[in-house]
Amino acid sequence: MTSTKLSQQLHRIASQWPSDPFRPHLQLGTFLKALADHPQLTPQATRAARALLENEYAHKYPHSEKIMKPASMPQYYTRLGEGYEKSAQGIARPWWKIFFGIW
Repeated sequence: MTSTKLSQQLHRIASQWPSDPFRPHLQLGTFLKALADHPQLTPQATRAARALLENEYAHKYPHSEKIMKPASMPQYYTRLGEGYEKSAQGIARPWWKIFFGIW
């Protein structure tokens, strides 16, 4: 595959990459766009970026319920995801919930 086709593919992947609301100055899409212009771009790099974008490895190696809900704290990952989403929207937990450890 020619380097221009690889560059075009990686530019397309970089434009589809979601932005990180917590680090607006450091985006993976920007890095991939810069990587697309590298003279020694390989097909493996393009395939790896596409696989990450399409979440191929999560589908190929799914997590078991035991991993996602550990016996010691079954709601941990659910709360972590909710906290991340609320934080991205600018919603914070009240200080008293943090102090008393209430979710």
